[in-house]
Amino acid sequence: MNDPNAPAHPVPGIPVIQAEGLSVAYDSARVLADVDLTVRSGEAVALLGANGSGKSTLMRALLGIVPVTAGQARLFGTPVTARRAVPWERIGYVPQRVAAPSGVPATALEVVLTGLLNRRTLRLHRGARTRALAALEAVALADRAHVSVQHLSGGQQQRVAIARALARRPDLLLLDEPMAGVDTPTQDTLVALLGRLHRAGMTIVVVLHEVAGMSAILQRAVVLRHGRIVHDGAPPLAVGAHAVHGHQHLHDDHGEEQTPTEEPLMQRSLP
Repeated sequence: MNDPNAPAHPVPGIPVIQAEGLSVAYDSARVLADVDLTVRSGEAVALLGANGSGKSTLMRALLGIVPVTAGQARLFGTPVTARRAVPWERIGYVPQRVAAPSGVPATALEVVLTGLLNRRTLRLHRGARTRALAALEAVALADRAHVSVQHLSGGQQQRVAIARALARRPDLLLLDEPMAGVDTPTQDTLVALLGRLHRAGMTIVVVLHEVAGMSAILQRAVVLRHGRIVHDGAPPLAVGAHAVHGHQHLHDDHGEEQTPTEEPLMQRSLP
């Protein structure tokens, strides 16, 4: 493949995500209940639902960021609880609502390089700088590589976070609300980028509040309500007040999910 950010070694038809009976509770509050989900290589899947439906918690549980109370999640066939055995180099993750770290004058390039740091040796992978610059080019920020992230706009910081995930050249890319709080030009840039990556074979799972401009990319939507999957199939044909499948109201707010809503830009990277 010519795209330097294309997945390294996609395998068509092999499940990259499997969840069976997945449940999560915070204290006595149940957030996910008996969720079954399979995502195969090359799919582009949206996790949809109202605030508090459990969609972000599901993504975090799939990655082992939050503990499950029942069930199991597997990544590329490996239980996520067996963290040393999970092929993290094949996985890119962009958390929700990234924010530049205060007091840390890291440049965009330095932040992207943290995604290529070997967590065991604390050394950078071979060719890390080249890969980081290619990832910044992919998100149209190559000219801002040496600018402190503190001086970038919120949308540009989001693109830096995506570049950090792409620098790993993952086969699986998970994004939690990447369109939230960014301007229209940034949204257009991200949609075009995700479209190219998906066409190159990358598996994409994205948490969204509504389908918005990503409808052309998405092949499948998983809609959650009160921690349970109420639809798994074609994406909604309408956005805004209602989704057409079962007339699920995606904007009724029964309380936010009990997870952090803001992540420092250089935290929550995968192993």
